[in-house]
Amino acid sequence: MAILRFKALEMVASRDTDRVFPPADKISDYFGTDSFGLEQMKATISPETFKKVSQAINKGTKIDEVSANAVASAAKNWATSKGVTHYTHWFQPLTGATAEKHDSFFNVKSGIEELKGGALVQQEPDASSFPHGGIRSTFEARGYTAWDPSSPLFIWGRTLCIPSVFVSYTGEALDYKAPLLKAVEAVDKAATKVCQYFDRNVSRVTATLGCEQEYFVVDRALYMARPDLVMSGRTVFGHNPARGQQLDDHYFGSIPSRIYNFMKDFEIEALRLGIPVSTRHNEVAPSQFEVAPVFEDINVATDHNQLLMDVMNRVSERHDLKVLFHEKPFAGLNGNGKHNNWSLITNTGVNLFQPSSSARENLQFLVYLVNTIKAVHDNADLLRASIASAGNDHRLGANEAPPAIISTFIGSELSAVLDELESSGSIKVDKGDNMYMMLGIDKIPEIILDNTDRNRTSPFAFTGNKFEFRAVGGDENVAAPMTVLNLIVAEQLTTFGNDLEAELAKGTEKKIAVVNILRDYIKASKKIRFEGDNYSEDWQEEAAKRGLSNIKDTPRALDTYLSNDVVELYEKHGVLSRHELEARNEIKLENYIMKIQIEARVMGDLVMNHITPTAINYQNKLISTAKGLADLGIDNSETKNILTKVNSHIMSISSDVEAMIEERKRINKIEDSREKAIEYCDNIKNKYFDKIRDAVDDLELLIDDEDWPLAKYRELLFLR
Repeated sequence: MAILRFKALEMVASRDTDRVFPPADKISDYFGTDSFGLEQMKATISPETFKKVSQAINKGTKIDEVSANAVASAAKNWATSKGVTHYTHWFQPLTGATAEKHDSFFNVKSGIEELKGGALVQQEPDASSFPHGGIRSTFEARGYTAWDPSSPLFIWGRTLCIPSVFVSYTGEALDYKAPLLKAVEAVDKAATKVCQYFDRNVSRVTATLGCEQEYFVVDRALYMARPDLVMSGRTVFGHNPARGQQLDDHYFGSIPSRIYNFMKDFEIEALRLGIPVSTRHNEVAPSQFEVAPVFEDINVATDHNQLLMDVMNRVSERHDLKVLFHEKPFAGLNGNGKHNNWSLITNTGVNLFQPSSSARENLQFLVYLVNTIKAVHDNADLLRASIASAGNDHRLGANEAPPAIISTFIGSELSAVLDELESSGSIKVDKGDNMYMMLGIDKIPEIILDNTDRNRTSPFAFTGNKFEFRAVGGDENVAAPMTVLNLIVAEQLTTFGNDLEAELAKGTEKKIAVVNILRDYIKASKKIRFEGDNYSEDWQEEAAKRGLSNIKDTPRALDTYLSNDVVELYEKHGVLSRHELEARNEIKLENYIMKIQIEARVMGDLVMNHITPTAINYQNKLISTAKGLADLGIDNSETKNILTKVNSHIMSISSDVEAMIEERKRINKIEDSREKAIEYCDNIKNKYFDKIRDAVDDLELLIDDEDWPLAKYRELLFLR
């Protein structure tokens, strides 16, 4: 193993930087050239067909067979003109990755390339081999993918990819996209209804998302010299280097040339696919970086984030690099998050989270701000469950990651506005232009971005004209937390609309009714607001006093999904049934069990086959040295001291790994998934992982560098 490490180091030293050149001088000349969306459809199909497709996207109407055939033919002609030979329904099963089955355009019988409307609209992949949580039996294999016309088709490689939903033979959702689309529809309906109290011209509200993606980049040869990275996505062992991120010198620093060319390369591919990447920079930890796109419709943004991760992985191979999206690939360093910048935009072009100089517009802004905070307050445990994973458990609450406590930050200016609104009491005023001023609505600062600093420690922060959900894990599909966020806001806006109608029925002036309802909501949700340092121990204590949950592990966090209130919420809005929620919960638990199990097995393999043999060989060297010194009459006490330490660590890790293996055997006999997941959490991860790691990391400091088998942190993080 040490030989592999040093061969990898030799390869890194000989790497050349491959320069990358864009296909044109201006991004506008190649942006979206491999994407077939509404603009491309409009240019290649009849106006009547285009109108039907547009209605299907905007109103959810069904596309008829004639229209489907027209779109399919146009898409096939466009794709084949670019050298494409196959097509696939590109979907997002509950594995967390994307899936695709390629079919050829070439029809042997007709001897020509073709794509019919039926093949565009629907395909039939195997449903039983994907995670289904008991929805399907192994012998019941049939499942369906169905085209999602609201997300553009695209070319990846020589394949036309058709974004699709994935459902079982009996209609249950087996993917992340289907429930997201339903949640987005729910928030559109609820938000539009509330908007019409302020502007009758609003007929649609679109949820938008800008997803900042953090990632590490390491040399591929060094990656291959770390079996733990290959098998689990993170380093289960590794002593922190003398220099990590403590100098803050990597953040926003000059991008290393090799990484810079990799960035340019994957950005070119992304831009050609219509992914609007706009920002690149060094992140906090060494070898950590970030890419951020311009916001888009939330469904398209989710597809684009999944596609971007795939693009980055494939392009990295050209540069002999490896991208790490895992939430915590390196202990003691910043982890990878996916910062979800979420907002609501009307069809009239108004961002509902954008304050303005108009008191009337600010009342509408307050409605959406306060209702969102109330939704987070009432559903904090559900939001926590939506970001739960084995990887994120390693990240949350450590090294510049928000804690597992869900709270919101809105800034001192807006906090003062809400506090004043809450305390001012019910006000009776005459109708007229002065009403807003007398209600205090005019006090919202005109330029909120300059009046409120950002809080990078908050898991759910208001950042001027949007909310930033920072607690989402870097390797997760954002559809899951975005489904929850849109669903809970839809429910809260629905409640607000009902409360307002009740007040109006009593004859209350609309503006007064709105303000009085907001006062009640502000008071009821106040404990979720926190303006301080979420990383601090003081906040942990304060949150406990406020009664906020601090669920630190995935198995217990997932319990929320099956609570009666949550099931009722999902079923009320038609997003998921109880059966579907139970299935997803089962899948999440099984995924957690398998990932902790894999990490434990990797630990055992490295200890028994690499670390312990290396330590014993080094121990033998020390024994020989100690004997030689004694024979020469030279003091060998320090050698014996090191020998004692090495032997102690060998005994410790060997006994702990054996005990962990026996514990796994016991736990694996448990049939109940929740009980099994909790046992893996408490009696494998929490009981053994850190203990074994500490002993191995101590050995790394004691054993001769030339003998150590694993690529070290200083090599992984600083050699490119």
